[in-house]
Amino acid sequence: QVQLVESGGGLVQAGGSLRLSCAASGSTFTRYVMGWFRQAPGKEREFVAAISWSGGSTLYADSVKGRFTISRDNAKNTQYLQMNSLKPEDTAVYYCARGIALSASEDLYNVWGQGTQVTVSS
Repeated sequence: QVQLVESGGGLVQAGGSLRLSCAASGSTFTRYVMGWFRQAPGKEREFVAAISWSGGSTLYADSVKGRFTISRDNAKNTQYLQMNSLKPEDTAVYYCARGIALSASEDLYNVWGQGTQVTVSS
């Protein structure tokens, strides 16, 4: 049974930074694309970033490009999302997901974590 467990969320002031982690167990982590999505209150879940199995290719939503960095450590079965210059509009529950292709489409991600709350105060 594949499990994804996020950590690292919390409350931060605007302009601050957080690093999210997602630990995977129960599967061959290195074979899969990994991604981050987020869902703000009253809004649909949206794509944030994704990374190829090797880490050599990445994809970002325009809203986070230049501020967020996705990375992975295959030896630790863990992916990360470094979030800098945070804005109040980044407030959301952030979800880790395992995918079958480097894509912004939720349809290509078939395993999800439980989510971690990120709150950015103004």
